[in-house]
Amino acid sequence: MSSKARAKHAQRLDALSMLGKDLTRRSRAHCELCHISGVKLASFEVAPIQDVPDIEHTIFLCETCNDQLNKPKTIQPDHWHCLSVAVWSEVRPAQVVAVRMVKRLSGTIQWAADLYEQVYLEPDVIEWIDQGDI
Repeated sequence: MSSKARAKHAQRLDALSMLGKDLTRRSRAHCELCHISGVKLASFEVAPIQDVPDIEHTIFLCETCNDQLNKPKTIQPDHWHCLSVAVWSEVRPAQVVAVRMVKRLSGTIQWAADLYEQVYLEPDVIEWIDQGDI
């Protein structure tokens, strides 16, 4: 990675860290997908990635959710039963990620397929879901 790319990456990480207080307030210090508290939370940008990180495209996740979203081969379907609540989240970026994960799991996991069939989404949320992968 060139020094220019490294500097740009560091700048992006700084911008994400500036969202920390707002994310903590919004999430009440809980993972915005599985709702666990008392653990370290990290910012997760929801695709499509914006030029400048903002809270409307970022969620706060625990290490388990973050790792499994970033490394699909590590997915443990039982962990994701929490999505039955998260797909109804009023926090749009959390809802988008939840539905994307349910959609991913629905091909092989029956409860996820059933949940995906039940989800009603606003047109703007459907459009956002279709704009990217997890």
